[in-house]
Amino acid sequence: MTGTLYLVPSLLGHVAPESVLPARTIVAARAISRWIVETPKAARAFLGALAMPLPIAQLSIVALADDASHADIDALLAPALQGHDLGLLSDAGCPAVADPGARLVAAAHRAGVRVVPLVGPSSILLAMMASGMNGQQFAFHGYLPQRAEARQMALARLEGESRTLSRAQAFIETPYRNVAMLDSIATTLAPSTRLCVAVDLTLPSESVTTLPVSAWRQRDFATYAKHPAIFVLQA
Repeated sequence: MTGTLYLVPSLLGHVAPESVLPARTIVAARAISRWIVETPKAARAFLGALAMPLPIAQLSIVALADDASHADIDALLAPALQGHDLGLLSDAGCPAVADPGARLVAAAHRAGVRVVPLVGPSSILLAMMASGMNGQQFAFHGYLPQRAEARQMALARLEGESRTLSRAQAFIETPYRNVAMLDSIATTLAPSTRLCVAVDLTLPSESVTTLPVSAWRQRDFATYAKHPAIFVLQA
């Protein structure tokens, strides 16, 4: 029999695991000794917080590279074909969503390995839930371009699509570029377009604010510097 590939959500920041992860997720994670992860250092920190029954040094923790070949992925999946359970772990939130883990999951399906998603925090869904925007039709676009002109063009395109399709548009930014993103939003989008900025989700400092762009122009963007954030707009 093959093993099972468990998709284990990680924390979104430094909080006690039991405050955001269901008991079933924690129990299942503690039973896994072979892990495929986005970043080994972040994985060791998360597994240490779970109080694993085995010492962290005795766990198999292997990174899944962004540019992993098909042969690399097959090698990572090989223990499951030998009957061992595997855990897939992202640096934050749900694995295989906006990270390279989706390729491993696809390979598991092709190989007939059972895939089990476990419950835990997803910053994208949490932001959508709290935004007050269209949860029936929304799209996640990952990171927008870094260069100011290209970023403004991308924002204008997303606003146009939102207006045409009545769709909420979600995206993310590296925390140290939040201020630049908000500056671009304030100068590019129409005053009536609504913007939600959800920061530090599941943490004590959590903040979710939805306002029209006209109101965002009056706010101090510096308060959002260096905080993990999800942005959602709807025209």
